[in-house]
Amino acid sequence: MAGTAGTPGTPRVLRAMNDRAALDLLLEHGPLSRTRIGKLTGLSKPTASQLLARLEAAGLVRLTGTSEGRPGPNAQLYAVNPAAAHAAGLDVTPTRIRAAVADITGRTVGEHELPTPGRRPAQPVVEQVTEALDGAVKAAGLARDDVHRLVIGTPGAFDPNTGRLRYASHLPGWHTPSLLDELAAALPMPVEYENDVNLAAIAEQRLGAARGHADFVLLWNQEGLGAALVLGGRLHRGWTGGAGEVGFLPVPGTPLVRQVTRANSGGYQELAGSQSLPKLARHLGIEDVPPGPYTEAAAELVARAADHAGGPYRELLQTYATRLATGLASLVSVLDPELVVLSGSALTAGGEVLRSLVQAELEELAAARPRLVVGDVREHPVLRGALESALVTTRDEIFDTSR
Repeated sequence: MAGTAGTPGTPRVLRAMNDRAALDLLLEHGPLSRTRIGKLTGLSKPTASQLLARLEAAGLVRLTGTSEGRPGPNAQLYAVNPAAAHAAGLDVTPTRIRAAVADITGRTVGEHELPTPGRRPAQPVVEQVTEALDGAVKAAGLARDDVHRLVIGTPGAFDPNTGRLRYASHLPGWHTPSLLDELAAALPMPVEYENDVNLAAIAEQRLGAARGHADFVLLWNQEGLGAALVLGGRLHRGWTGGAGEVGFLPVPGTPLVRQVTRANSGGYQELAGSQSLPKLARHLGIEDVPPGPYTEAAAELVARAADHAGGPYRELLQTYATRLATGLASLVSVLDPELVVLSGSALTAGGEVLRSLVQAELEELAAARPRLVVGDVREHPVLRGALESALVTTRDEIFDTSR
């Protein structure tokens, strides 16, 4: 009967389930022998042999050598075929687009960075995106058509009801009503869009400090101040994609900002955002404030402060911790998360010293007592999250042998 191939419990579905289990084990553990795969999956040796032969014929696994150092004949080792598929990610800021391509195992095989300075883009956004992607694809030795899926991370979020980018007026060129349609027409692969802080949370959930945690908040402080909310293991994006835009959160210590989306600012951003740290340092009498972009200056000041036992640097770090805890108190009082991950250069630069100060302040200001940790994914966390997001869907499609 038509349609019975997808019925749970049919031989085809059971084979596909075993195939996926074996592929996931190979991703997690690396090259494995037929015997080891059989033990880990509970399959008999003949069934495991059939499974591996099937996956090898489909181009999903390959022989990588033989085991050594054990009694008896060496066993053949199998691994996921890295060339089975590729996925790409983009991390977009007002000053640059960073692109990367990963093979199906998650290994980054090509990267490229395209500077995009200025309030008004020198070239249309579609051209910027394709140039950045093509740079990473070329670095990987691939063609654009070899990329199975692309995830683009931006500040703010594309409203699922209108397709318009919201909460990111500082990102020039990305607010054209037809932009998503233009990108879809220009790119041969499916494209997904995600908030940059949400992608940092995905990176921590899959690879870093939030592994094994179903409920956590990631607080991000770099170009802007934002949060990602993971509830029951899933990102909470809100009705318009704006959940976690905590930079707009009214907090004690700053004047109320009205029409915050036009000003692209709010109370919490003004109180504890990266741009507040150079000003605070000068107010405390610190004369050698680093020059250059405020994100780099803020990270340098926080790193210095974490290394100083006293004086104005210590006062800087304590004041900063109090400001961070002021906004976090509202978040944890409503959400009661299990964990808070501190991420972004203006937070990770403070390391354990800043974390402990914020933890102590938060315990004074909020009834809930989540555990605070510093994020583990330090190198390009937004881009890493974009790749991980693209790989999840790509693997679901490529590893499905029931079709």
